[in-house]
Amino acid sequence: MPNPIKPTIKTEIIPILLILVSVIASIYFYSQFPDQVPIHWNFAGEVDNYGSKFVGAILMPLIILGVYLLFLTIPYLDPKKERYEQFKKIYHFFKAYFVFFMTAIYFITGLNVLGYNVPVSFWVPFLVGILFVLIGNYMGKIKMNWFMGIRTPWTLSSEEVWNKTHRFGGKVFMLGGILMMPMYFIPMNFRLPLFVFIVALILLGTIGASYVLYRSEQKKK
Repeated sequence: MPNPIKPTIKTEIIPILLILVSVIASIYFYSQFPDQVPIHWNFAGEVDNYGSKFVGAILMPLIILGVYLLFLTIPYLDPKKERYEQFKKIYHFFKAYFVFFMTAIYFITGLNVLGYNVPVSFWVPFLVGILFVLIGNYMGKIKMNWFMGIRTPWTLSSEEVWNKTHRFGGKVFMLGGILMMPMYFIPMNFRLPLFVFIVALILLGTIGASYVLYRSEQKKK
């Protein structure tokens, strides 16, 4: 059957180039990395876990490639695959940004391993914040499907609840992203509580909204 998202050179050139860049970088990183490399940083930007050279240099590009292929495959697997035609531009945008986001994280961590002072505690929450803001900005345009968006029993039971929840959820995601971006400048003792608050805000806000909207719709019926 025809591809539901109709990929073209224009839609795929950016993610493919990013994947190629990450693969080329992985060859260089692998030749330069020590046997043990940092693979995780805490909220203070301090290394708290190490892994092998393979994990540090090779694993992330493989994950990036896997995520890209997953984005291409999902529309074929979705029982509501015909809906992707209605928001294919948004889908391609998210696909490209997710690949960019993961590639950026890969270079930030890789450059730190090589001794460059690229502050992980600034860039990671900043990029995550941008991701949330972009998701929120476009969330209201995502049509009902089984893989992408706010999927609860209530949004998947009603087109109206889906649309209203995503319009509301978009605002919640944008607020969470705005709160996330300046995390680096927040005093250390408040970073973890702020992160927990943002996650709770997004999860409880979107799930709670879908339930309230569904109950409201049922009462009207």
